[in-house]
Amino acid sequence: MPSPKSKTSLGKESKRTFEQSLDRLEKIVEALEHGDVPLDQSIQLFEEGIELSKECMETLSKAELRVQKLMKDINGKFELLDFQ
Repeated sequence: MPSPKSKTSLGKESKRTFEQSLDRLEKIVEALEHGDVPLDQSIQLFEEGIELSKECMETLSKAELRVQKLMKDINGKFELLDFQ
C-alpha cells in the first residue's frame, strides 16, 4: 500500500508514513511546549502541526473503516461492526 502523500510548506508532495507524521507532530509539540521558539516560528510550527494532525486523523479513520469491514459475524460472514 503506498504511503500517504502530503504537501510540504512549499507545495511539493512528499511521501510520509503515519509514524513519520506522528513523530514530527510530537517534535512540534515538544518545541512549542518548551517555549523558547520565536513567535513567527511558533505560528509556522502550529500550522504544520494542525496539518499533521489532520493527516493522522484521516489515516486512523481509514484504518478503522478497514477494520470494521473485516469484522466477521458469528456465522463467519463479513459484517460491518463498530470497532472499539
